[in-house]
Amino acid sequence: MAIHNKIGPGFKEEIYERALKNELINLGIEVEDQHPVPVEMDGEQVGLFYLDLLVENQVVVEIKAFAHLLTNDEIAQVLNYLKATGLQVGLLFNFGRRKLEHRRIFPSKDIQSVQRVGRDDVMKSERG
Repeated sequence: MAIHNKIGPGFKEEIYERALKNELINLGIEVEDQHPVPVEMDGEQVGLFYLDLLVENQVVVEIKAFAHLLTNDEIAQVLNYLKATGLQVGLLFNFGRRKLEHRRIFPSKDIQSVQRVGRDDVMKSERG
């Protein structure tokens, strides 16, 4: 919240990522940006994710800067990161709105409820 209060909405995701990383480092918290996470199947790498931030080697942090509310697509992205890393906690922030939007994501709780939607569906529902 301190980052959002200091610089407000309207910047690209990278700005918030750097600001949050610097804030955490200044607080003495271990943080790595753009942490690579390979996805493997049958012993071979089939994909590679880059986490926005990995905090204390325990928490996946995904940063967005959308004018619209977070959707199941963004939640599913964090769930994929949690599955690939084997970690149990994800934080999803949307700095793009007037009020900071945030979600804590736990794979055991959230995995059942997430259904992906297309951007067209989101835009239609917002318009009414």
